Amino acid sequence: MDNSRMNNIKIGILAAVAIVVMLFFGSAYVVDETEQVVVTQFGRIVGDAVKEPGLKFKIPFIQKANYFPKNLLEWDGDPGQVPTKDKTYIWVDTFARWKISDPIVYFQTVKDEFSGLKRLDDIIDPAMRDLISAYPLVESVRNTDRSMDTFEAIGSGNDGSNKKRMVRYKVDIGRAQIAEQIEKQAREKLAEFGIEVVDVKIKRINYIDSVRRSVYDRMIAERNQIAEKFRAEGKGEASNIRGEKEKQLQVIKSEAYREAQAIKGKADAKATQVYAEAYGQDPEFYAFLKTMELYKSTLEKDSTMVLSTDSELMKYLKGSGE
Repeated sequence: MDNSRMNNIKIGILAAVAIVVMLFFGSAYVVDETEQVVVTQFGRIVGDAVKEPGLKFKIPFIQKANYFPKNLLEWDGDPGQVPTKDKTYIWVDTFARWKISDPIVYFQTVKDEFSGLKRLDDIIDPAMRDLISAYPLVESVRNTDRSMDTFEAIGSGNDGSNKKRMVRYKVDIGRAQIAEQIEKQAREKLAEFGIEVVDVKIKRINYIDSVRRSVYDRMIAERNQIAEKFRAEGKGEASNIRGEKEKQLQVIKSEAYREAQAIKGKADAKATQVYAEAYGQDPEFYAFLKTMELYKSTLEKDSTMVLSTDSELMKYLKGSGE
């Protein structure tokens, strides 16, 4: 009998400990540094939101701890086709960073993160479309109207020189201010859902496919036109170089011919002087040498000549025959 009572006491103690443990774990909950908690009782909010990290307690089995992130969250919009004020269709891709500023209002209106992202889709995307459509394309692309080192060819002048002008764009607000206006509109509308928009930025802007192909074709045509102009200028410059080369070549040839003729004249004069001096020393020997040179240049092995015996050309032949 005593043993049975002791067993019952032990069982009772264990059951009481188990109940205490269950009550403790049912009532205790931990709040992380990146979390905030809204406690509800039968679906209704009890007390204020718990934002401080640490070990917290609630009524077990009756109250429920609903966790929400406290750190920055990411929203990445879907790229969409938007017409600008100057009727240019572009693809715009935006992103944002947001956080849950009032978890109680967020719990009452949105409930969870998936629904919160849908709210951001419904508010940020239309704001982006409205503001992009309200301004020309250059406003969404550039931040300022500072001058760029971009020139546009406008033809050639009368002197053959290329005429260019610097491309200038007038920017009233710019891309950064458009993003700020989107952020401002979204922040005002999302505040009622306990959401704070921290930042909105335009991630990427691009032409739609049809416009992009048209732009590429125009760029290719412009580059081909510039290339053809450069080729024509190159051909003209090559013709000028060849003409200058031929002119210089003719000048060089003329100078060389004149110098050659002068040298030949001097040589002939010197030779004549030498011949004259030689003739003056021995006229008979000079006449003999000149006659021998004439024989060599005119008479060949099979040559036939008909000459008078009184010819001067025959006097040395007659002398050799005698």
